[in-house]
Amino acid sequence: MKTFFSEDHRRHFPQAELSSGQFVTPFERPARVEYVLERLRGRDFSTPLDPGPCHTGVLEKVHDKGYLDFLKTAWADWIAAGHRGELIPTMFPARRMQQRRPNDIDGKAGYYAMASETAITRGTWRAALSSCACAQAAQRAIVKGDDAAFALCRPPGHHAAIDMFGGYCFLNNAAVAAQMFIDAGAERAAVLDIDFHHGNGTQDIFYERGDVFFASLHGQPEDAFPHFLGYADETGQGAGEGANANFPMPPGTAYDVWSQALDRALDAIRNHGTEALVVSLGTDAFKNDPISFFKLESDDFTDCGRRIAGLGIPAMFVMEGGYAIEAVGINAVNVLEGFLNA
Repeated sequence: MKTFFSEDHRRHFPQAELSSGQFVTPFERPARVEYVLERLRGRDFSTPLDPGPCHTGVLEKVHDKGYLDFLKTAWADWIAAGHRGELIPTMFPARRMQQRRPNDIDGKAGYYAMASETAITRGTWRAALSSCACAQAAQRAIVKGDDAAFALCRPPGHHAAIDMFGGYCFLNNAAVAAQMFIDAGAERAAVLDIDFHHGNGTQDIFYERGDVFFASLHGQPEDAFPHFLGYADETGQGAGEGANANFPMPPGTAYDVWSQALDRALDAIRNHGTEALVVSLGTDAFKNDPISFFKLESDDFTDCGRRIAGLGIPAMFVMEGGYAIEAVGINAVNVLEGFLNA
């Protein structure tokens, strides 16, 4: 299995995140990648490959152009306005407010943000492009005939919506890859999101489309970020009706229940007639994750990979969340090995 990875991910490292009413070192930080790389080396995976440049043309097929323009210039605009710290949105267009984009960079940040835990830094745009390039390279490997590929993406992407960033995400790497499969001739693709947090961004992008099926296993939104999407009754709209499947689960969910939801999601993907699969590989369903509440063991991730392989279709894995830092490599690689050894 080829792995794609870029050192440019290090350019995005906010110094603080707002969590529990205080500023803390971000849970999503460069060390996450180091643990995955270490585990890949220890399990005799091939040396990670540089993905090359991000091909930006496809980005406008899943993201709003105004949003992309904002990301490109946000840091420069922030500094030009005289701000000294990192760009953290502080104001949002809430209920009964105008949904008009301001000119002021502080207002723009709130307009395009879904949450205030995610900061933009000098290197964020370059890091986001390099992360997306990894997903693009993995997709090309599948198109060329590989049965599986791994995009070691950082920053992650599944919370990035059509025109919003947040949840540590800026560009939706999994959605870009799924779009590329469609562009390459697949009539139907699917994104399976096994991250603990609902992939609200991916759902938003494909909610009114029937060519990309989206299935997500996650903490129920009543109790878990991102709170305002991810309910079971969200099944798609218009041409996308029936092509969206959410499997929200309560605090304390262990693998016996979680795996049943996984099997239902896989059955739905199979029934969709999926030709190519993108897996949003988050490992924060792990029992010791600091910002999640499921109870999966490390061995459960191996069985998860085996079950995904049962679909019998090519799959690429895109790294998303997972914040039990010392276990993130073990759990992510367990999924990959489970898939390969099925």
